[in-house]
Amino acid sequence: MHADRFFQTTRGKIVSELRRRGSASATDLARSFGLSPNAVRQQLMVLERDGLVAETPVRRGPTKPTYEFSLTSEADKLFPQGYDKMLSAVLREVRSQFGTAGVERVFEGLSRRAIERARLSVTASRPEEKIAQLTEMLRRSGVVAEYSLIDGGFALHEHNCPYSSAAKEHPEVCRVIHHVIDETIGGDHAQTESLAHGGKECRFELRPDLISS
Repeated sequence: MHADRFFQTTRGKIVSELRRRGSASATDLARSFGLSPNAVRQQLMVLERDGLVAETPVRRGPTKPTYEFSLTSEADKLFPQGYDKMLSAVLREVRSQFGTAGVERVFEGLSRRAIERARLSVTASRPEEKIAQLTEMLRRSGVVAEYSLIDGGFALHEHNCPYSSAAKEHPEVCRVIHHVIDETIGGDHAQTESLAHGGKECRFELRPDLISS
């Protein structure tokens, strides 16, 4: 199953939504996607058959239990993760042979190439449209991402990170997304939460120069 194509399908979007929420009922998911609960249940049946979701009764008050769905460990394999340990090992070797300066040079090159790719996807002129395009670019790469409005700007949320373990040991890993944000969105931004440091998400507060241009 090719991850990029899968996450563009309805089932892939359901998997991404469950990764973001933790768990949800068919009715909750139907509301998120503008579909009927029955249509969502059909997709969930396929996902359950494939071992990607599990159903659990949850009591939400005095009424009878509601059945919620959550991802299984098998579903985790759909998200980028296998490169994390290898990246850590490679960076450890680079640091050993060439010092911190060597690691920084590696990420300078990676950042340049990431910016070049991002500029092909983030082409809008209005700030919110730019952020929407950046969010979609991240989703295509397997990151469960979304953005929201905050006072004076936007918040970009990443609910998973393919390289969170590597980033714990090598903070240079996180510089790539910061450089991409600087070059595609502009203005000021700050990271307020990090998966690599025990947060529930990677959260960035973005304040482009022209919010209402």
